[in-house]
Amino acid sequence: MILRKRFFTVLLIACIVGAIYAVSRAGLSVQPAEEAEETEEPLFGRRETLYLWYTDEALTDYLNSVAVAYNDYQEEARVIPVYTSGAEYLETINQASLHSEEVPDLYIVGNDSLEKAYLAGLASEIRVPEGVLPLKNYYTDTSIHAATYHEKQIGYPFYFETSSFLYNRTYLEDWARAQLEAERDVAEAEAAEAALAQNGPEEEAEAQEENPDGAGSAEGAENAETGDLTGYAIGEEEVAARVAEALPETIDDILAFADVYDAPEQVEAIFKWDVSDIFYNYFFVGNYIDVGGPAGDRDDSINIYNENAIRCMRVYQNLNQFFSIDTEEISYAGILQDFIDGKIVYTVVTTDALAKIEEAKANGEFQYEYGTSLIPDVNEELVSKSLSVTQCVVINGYSEHKDMANDFAVYLSCYNADNLYDRTGKMPARTGVDFENGNVQAFIAEYEKSAPNPKMIGTSNYWVEMEIAFARIWVGNDANAELKSLSEKIMTQIRGEEYTEEYIDVPEETPEEEEYTDEGMEEAAD
Repeated sequence: MILRKRFFTVLLIACIVGAIYAVSRAGLSVQPAEEAEETEEPLFGRRETLYLWYTDEALTDYLNSVAVAYNDYQEEARVIPVYTSGAEYLETINQASLHSEEVPDLYIVGNDSLEKAYLAGLASEIRVPEGVLPLKNYYTDTSIHAATYHEKQIGYPFYFETSSFLYNRTYLEDWARAQLEAERDVAEAEAAEAALAQNGPEEEAEAQEENPDGAGSAEGAENAETGDLTGYAIGEEEVAARVAEALPETIDDILAFADVYDAPEQVEAIFKWDVSDIFYNYFFVGNYIDVGGPAGDRDDSINIYNENAIRCMRVYQNLNQFFSIDTEEISYAGILQDFIDGKIVYTVVTTDALAKIEEAKANGEFQYEYGTSLIPDVNEELVSKSLSVTQCVVINGYSEHKDMANDFAVYLSCYNADNLYDRTGKMPARTGVDFENGNVQAFIAEYEKSAPNPKMIGTSNYWVEMEIAFARIWVGNDANAELKSLSEKIMTQIRGEEYTEEYIDVPEETPEEEEYTDEGMEEAAD
């Protein structure tokens, strides 16, 4: 019995010692509470946990790396990114906020969902931390408006999506060089005729014998400076300048270029874009349709049916006779691939296109050079404006750690934007970021003047209805009637009662006859 008691005593002591050792190895204090404050704080031992929710898997590695850096940067909180499905995203956040112990403290969401988030208590007004410059020092008005609801800043702009104009630079450079060479040849012929008339045949023959080439001579260089291309080799700077001059400022410029362009055999279309998707079509009417004002949150600022919008959509409709694009067969992915294959000279793309083109270039699948520019205006009178969507970092109204979540939101959106594009292909909303790829600048410029995706719950189906209207107009439906019907649907939803627009009589403009069509070009190539 005594032996058994001694055995249990030894066993108990061993268990106690083992427990103490295990606890100490885990980094936990075994000292009394009053003495614990004087010891070194263990890793994450006293930190609050912040959960960051997001729906785009392409952000996973980037967000994890930022979270790790932030955890090392300060000692109050640790951030855990949580990837979740985009289906019923806000409802899932709401349910987790009400019933889960792991409440999403902050999350990334599109600006079009901010009204719903705010009214549900899932978005709280942000607080710019002390020592941080005003938001206008970090963001453009476009991005600030995107993250605003009824003059309250309820999010930090993170990254954006918009469209821009993409062109095959190699094709344009070849065309420009051919144009300059033709002009030089004409100048040489005119100079020869002038010399012949002045000097006579014998003196001119002697001059040719003394300087048979002309090219590279001092006289040739002098002539180049004065505009005379006689004997002058075309320089790359001249080619670049001619390409810049040739970039279309209007859709009419594209049509005019198509009339004079001797396209290579592989080119199937001068201009082709996804007419089935509102995101690539909206620039036709974006400058003349207002859905919610600059921030997209005012139900008293709705203007869909107006004269300029009707005129824009008629121009859009008339393009169907020049560009034979089937809405049932077209797709953005297919068009981008056609561009990579050299089948298209001009198109409209979103920011993701650059990464795909660069990847194809690295793999040897893209044999050309390319460039971007602002989307051409509809014509000399009607200005284009693209659509944009801004992803924002939002502080959950149900979070118990709003200040900490707010600090991390600033860290993520303001201080860690420099490598966002390189790591994810996402275009940061933060200004002042340097990009290795200069073609990014066209998207930034387009974004600054873009039309925002509206936030209002009452206009949640606006884009679907607008896309339907575009499709109907493209195949021949009356543009005036379609815009009138669309406006009446949206206004009825906003006001909660039947709304009828007063008919606007806009006389039809007879389009000028043009010879160019993509079909005609394909037949000529065959």
